[in-house]
Amino acid sequence: MINIGIIGAGRIGKVHLESISYRVKDATVKAVADPFMNDETRAFVEGFGVKEIYDDYHKILEDPAIDAVLVCSSTDTHSSISVEAINAGKHVFCEKPVDHSIEKINAVKKALEGKNLKFQVGFNRRFDHNFAAVRAAVENGSIGETHIVKITSRDPEPPNPAYIKVSGGIFLDMTIHDFDMVRFLSGSEVEEIYVNSAVLVDPAIGEQGDVDTAIITMKLANGALAVIDNSRKAAYGYDQRAEVFGSKGMVATANDTLSTAVLSNADGITGEKPLYFFLERYMESFATEMRDFVDAVVNDKPVKVGIEAGLQSVLIGLAARKSVEEHRAVKLSELL
Repeated sequence: MINIGIIGAGRIGKVHLESISYRVKDATVKAVADPFMNDETRAFVEGFGVKEIYDDYHKILEDPAIDAVLVCSSTDTHSSISVEAINAGKHVFCEKPVDHSIEKINAVKKALEGKNLKFQVGFNRRFDHNFAAVRAAVENGSIGETHIVKITSRDPEPPNPAYIKVSGGIFLDMTIHDFDMVRFLSGSEVEEIYVNSAVLVDPAIGEQGDVDTAIITMKLANGALAVIDNSRKAAYGYDQRAEVFGSKGMVATANDTLSTAVLSNADGITGEKPLYFFLERYMESFATEMRDFVDAVVNDKPVKVGIEAGLQSVLIGLAARKSVEEHRAVKLSELL
């Protein structure tokens, strides 16, 4: 049994608290810290039996009984808190992105050198049942040599435009998951990227210097091509699909729905809409990734999504942004 401290009690911190409490064996949440701790959040945390609740995360890092830390704070603090936690001898699970700065991500890599500590990045979609099945079909050779990877990722509602200021924009807060999926599903690295983009959903997003609609094409190191289409608003729900086409066949996954029931009558044929938001769609994957992290710590196994995955996804995101700004294809090697 390991003791975990959660730093950051916002939406994702609460998701992990619930997952560990109800769905993860061999771990318990000993403490939660958040600089904006209020009565409502405190009551929520206490509801899971957590007695050590702080507004200063250093109390978690200073506690010798805490084995691992979950960094669920604001993005701009991920890398610095991760380095502090590593230096304090804690295993770390860090929500994505590790940072928007390659230099700061490399500082985390350097802090890990020579230390027998686990560091996992929160790309939960790798642990989703649908995407894991697609990856398995690619990995076991069922579709032959990979030729094309296609990902559709559309949110049900756009974020508050003010969020864009701190999120890094669509490529570093939304598409970053899809960039990781391209790497995961293909088993290859992205070498070049080109983006066509527009502001079609909310003019206020454009006023923040971002886009809300994008078609992204990539060339991979194994010779395959990849395509991502993104939108900040799909009126019918959370649209999450993937397809990998190869020399021997194709594997694809559809959206999860509340049920698979299809109604057929004189008015037409009607099925369920996709699950509406990421907490509905991916809740089980959050629990699965946490079980995997705890297993890596308890049984000294390699993590499945390490610091390199965190670095590569941000590199791709920065290259995508550069492509939009300069209206050209960008090689990732330009950013190194």
